[in-house]
Amino acid sequence: MKKLQTIIVATMLTSAAHASTPSMLALPLVFDTYRAIDATDTIALPSPDDLSKPGQTDWLADADAESAHIDAVRYRAALANPGLVHLNAATLPDAPVAHALEADPSLALLTVDAPEVVAPTDVEAPAPSPVPVHNWLHTFEASLHFTQAYISSNWYQGGENNINILGDIKWDFNLNQDIHPNWLFNNTLQYKLGVSTAHADTCRNYAVNEDNFLFTSQLGYKAARNWYYSAMLQFKTQFFNNYKSNTNDMKAAFLSPGELNIGLGMTYNHKKEDGTRTFSLAIAPLSYNLKICRNITDLDPTTFGIKAGHHTQSDFGSNIEAKLMLKLGANITWNSRFYTFTNYQYVQGDWENTFDFIITRHLSTKIATHLRYDKSQPRDKDWKYWQFKEILSFGLTYRFATI
Repeated sequence: MKKLQTIIVATMLTSAAHASTPSMLALPLVFDTYRAIDATDTIALPSPDDLSKPGQTDWLADADAESAHIDAVRYRAALANPGLVHLNAATLPDAPVAHALEADPSLALLTVDAPEVVAPTDVEAPAPSPVPVHNWLHTFEASLHFTQAYISSNWYQGGENNINILGDIKWDFNLNQDIHPNWLFNNTLQYKLGVSTAHADTCRNYAVNEDNFLFTSQLGYKAARNWYYSAMLQFKTQFFNNYKSNTNDMKAAFLSPGELNIGLGMTYNHKKEDGTRTFSLAIAPLSYNLKICRNITDLDPTTFGIKAGHHTQSDFGSNIEAKLMLKLGANITWNSRFYTFTNYQYVQGDWENTFDFIITRHLSTKIATHLRYDKSQPRDKDWKYWQFKEILSFGLTYRFATI
């Protein structure tokens, strides 16, 4: 009985080997690597009678030799006919997932299940990469725009309606409140310079119609939720001389005018988590305001709210500053700033609005308006105490931020 079982098994294996031989040789040729082969390589396939002999246990070695022989034949065919080799082992897709076949005779049902993959438990997870921590968050934006501007005749820094080139640099550096939740320390440094050709001016070839340096700072300690006890500082001036058209009458110069304001009070600060809206409101019931006119030889200090013959004018009063940043769409941002100061005898204020339309990563269009009210200056017959500036610009923009 044992001998009969051996003959049946050997016959099945040999038949399977013979049946698989044509299909293996008929498969597409695949290149895997270059190797040396024996040109005289031959093998005689065992017969069922040979495998049925007592003590014959070399059928597995013979099957392995048969497989090597088939591989050699295919390799020689690939060398002799390289045009038939369209596949490369290195670029073949992954083999299909092996499945387990289970039979249930009672139900006459075959079930195919993917093998369960058990993750090893003795392998330690890799240590997470350290996340960089920034105590200060920086946002830098620089733009060079071609502009069209309308300026009222009594604008305090002078200028004319024209087409010009406007450069704008803005740097925000703020304390990271995720790391320091009880502190508020926001700083903004901004400088705008606009230069245009002055064809109608017989005294000079160009004119400066935008020259504004502004630094603001807020330092606060949390009082309750979004409210902070705070100290605020604002300083602004211009750097270049500016003249009335066709004359040598100076309108403004470095620190002429200049203005410094320091206030103590409370600040409300709110930022939406998705970054689409930020709002801050600073109220300073106690505020000190210093106006400066360095050059009183060529300039009239009274046009800046300073008494005649004086370089400075100091006042105590109150001020309010509100800032809003709102994303109106994926590519549209609205920035608004409102500031006012009063010494309870006069009021001066600025309301600035900028709409930024982002066309591409480095191209944008901006519409900027600046409405100013200053009752400390002489009354204009047309605009009274109001002043207005509007700028439409298009050009290059570069932005950089740390998160």
